[in-house]
Amino acid sequence: MISDNTKIGTGLLFLGCVFLILGCLFLFDSAMLALGDILFLVGLTLTIGVSRTIRFFSRPDRMRGIVAFFGGVLLVMIRWPILGMMAQVYGLIYLFGQFMPIAAESMKDIPVVGQLFRQPAVEQFFASFGGRGNRRAPV
Repeated sequence: MISDNTKIGTGLLFLGCVFLILGCLFLFDSAMLALGDILFLVGLTLTIGVSRTIRFFSRPDRMRGIVAFFGGVLLVMIRWPILGMMAQVYGLIYLFGQFMPIAAESMKDIPVVGQLFRQPAVEQFFASFGGRGNRRAPV
């Protein structure tokens, strides 16, 4: 059974992503981007829990991504939205890069989109993520 915090957190995560996308579409509107960042972080905390969020963002092996992500949030808050979003994207790719090949592998099973993810160039692109060890999902 899913708890109420998880349901609310998932909704806030979704709203955060919507505000981030709208902020980028509206020529990097810093107010929308800042609201999206806040909603994303609160939603993540409610979805996975406070202790797991702290554990995730305090891992020393991912410090470069953590600093880039939170530095990007800070840059957006002080109204430098383009640089802030660039730093956030770099931080997210660094933090979740090892998950990208796994997600791409599971996308191959989706009827219409799967054909795109089976292309050799797309497979090679997603295989380049993850860096150390290049861990992939078992086939």
